[in-house]
Amino acid sequence: MKRALLYFALGTIISFLINYFFLSSQNIGLDLYYAVAFGFAWGLAYYLDSPVFSLPQKLGLSFLAMGLLVLAGVLIYNLELAIPSLLKFSTVFVAYYLLASFKSSKSLRN
Repeated sequence: MKRALLYFALGTIISFLINYFFLSSQNIGLDLYYAVAFGFAWGLAYYLDSPVFSLPQKLGLSFLAMGLLVLAGVLIYNLELAIPSLLKFSTVFVAYYLLASFKSSKSLRN
């Protein structure tokens, strides 16, 4: 759990700094919202990457997290600005599992 929180914090900070310094959307709150979506995806993916959770549980929890992100985005901004957080979350979530499966398949070969 501590590592998942660390992944969340580092993902959020790194994503925010990249968005703020390189993309500069002129809206710090929106940059922070997208950074939290990015960090949340890394942290949750790491947390769920355990044999304790079945595949349906992993899918259900990730869909619940995406729903919460969109709901928060709609309440704070609007649906148009909330959708990119969903795309960031799902892309990072899939990327994490792609990297994890690649790492796992390499260790099985040795």
